[in-house]
Amino acid sequence: MARETKAQQAKVERVMHEFKEGDLKSSSGKKVTSRKQAVAIGLSEAGASNKQSPAQKKKAASKKRS
Repeated sequence: MARETKAQQAKVERVMHEFKEGDLKSSSGKKVTSRKQAVAIGLSEAGASNKQSPAQKKKAASKKRS
C-alpha cells in the first residue's frame, strides 16, 4: 500500500481503537468482530483504498510518462 497522510493514519488509528474497545459497527449496525473487516473499514473511511494518497498519485503519474 502507498504511504498514508497524517490525517489518513489518524483515521485508521481511531477506527482500530474503536474495534479494540468493541465499539466499531458496520454499516448494517452490527458489531464488527473481524480484525480484517476493521482494517477495511478504516482504510475505506480514510480514503486510502480509493487511491487518494498523494504518494500513490505521484507514482501512478510517473508510470504513465514512461
